[in-house]
Amino acid sequence: MSKPNLTSVELFAGIGGFRLAADMNGINTIWANDIDHTAVSVYKDNFGDKEIVEGDIHDYLECIPNHDFLTGGFPCQPFSKAGKKKGISDYRGTLFEVIVEILKKKNPRYFLLENVNSLLFMENGDHFRTILSALSQLDYKIEWRVFNAASFGLPQHRERVIISGSKDVSFSDTYFLTAEDEAQLKNGVIDSVARFERWRAIETSTGKFKTWGMAMQGFFVTADVCECQYESHTKLKAVLETSPDPSFDFTEDTLERIKKSQFVNKYFNGVQILYNQAGGARMGYSIFGTEGIAPTLTASTSRHYERYQVGDRFRRLTNIEYARIQGFPDHHCDATSPYNQYKLYGNAVPPIMVSYAMEKIVNRQYRTIEKQTYDLFDLVEVV
Repeated sequence: MSKPNLTSVELFAGIGGFRLAADMNGINTIWANDIDHTAVSVYKDNFGDKEIVEGDIHDYLECIPNHDFLTGGFPCQPFSKAGKKKGISDYRGTLFEVIVEILKKKNPRYFLLENVNSLLFMENGDHFRTILSALSQLDYKIEWRVFNAASFGLPQHRERVIISGSKDVSFSDTYFLTAEDEAQLKNGVIDSVARFERWRAIETSTGKFKTWGMAMQGFFVTADVCECQYESHTKLKAVLETSPDPSFDFTEDTLERIKKSQFVNKYFNGVQILYNQAGGARMGYSIFGTEGIAPTLTASTSRHYERYQVGDRFRRLTNIEYARIQGFPDHHCDATSPYNQYKLYGNAVPPIMVSYAMEKIVNRQYRTIEKQTYDLFDLVEVV
């Protein structure tokens, strides 16, 4: 199917993860914004300075051009497990309000948003309920799913919820379910309705949201689906540099700490943990191996100094390895120092992950969840 000629606006652009995904799908990014000067300098170095605008998005709302596709990994600090967990009880006064305002004013055909997967269950789902309620009132068919970077051939356990909005699909159409998912859900519904919740009003609902769901006109349905394996998992050792600078080493200090650590050699979420001071999954002084995948890269400075055993060396990952783990070109962030690159890559969205979702949308690769003998959406119940 030929791709339509679409234009895109990228909010909270960072180093351009959504921009790269748009380029992969033939979508022309015509405007972008970020408030972080270092991120903007990297963006300009890779894409030029024509589209990117640096500064507070509130100061540029009147400058945003009409567009077909709105994208953004909106700031996750209020929702992240690593943050203060304050969340929101009302989207007004938050940066999420900007997204709602732009969608109301510009009315693009599609949107694609990304955030931490804990958004679905923090505070018993109340934060995501607020977000979903606001989005579902804007005449979009909404779908979300938790994706893992490891499922796309990246050597990293990184679960993120991708939220899509489209004006081109109906109540029973889905972009993110596969035939295998559909069979699993239908079997579950037929056997026990408890495995697939009935459509119900968002605002009066309670409880956590599951890993997949759809919403429209104030109602939603949600279910747990298995994590799709779109590509075989890549081991961390496959993306490591062959001869990194010795400045990345921690050999002497680490060898002393190992004497007080326990050799565990176990896997947690696909991450190989070789040594741990407390013998737990992530507690204490951990040293990771390279036969598994990397733990989630973050913007936290302390996480940039995690130790890995690579051959007979004990070292941290290099900035180039961070780029590869996130699916960026090796030298994408050369416009700034290696130290700054860790935070930028840790904050970024893996381009291949959102490209997958974007491709489904722009090429209208949706499934209609209906069969002649059974309609999954017969379970719709207005409450």
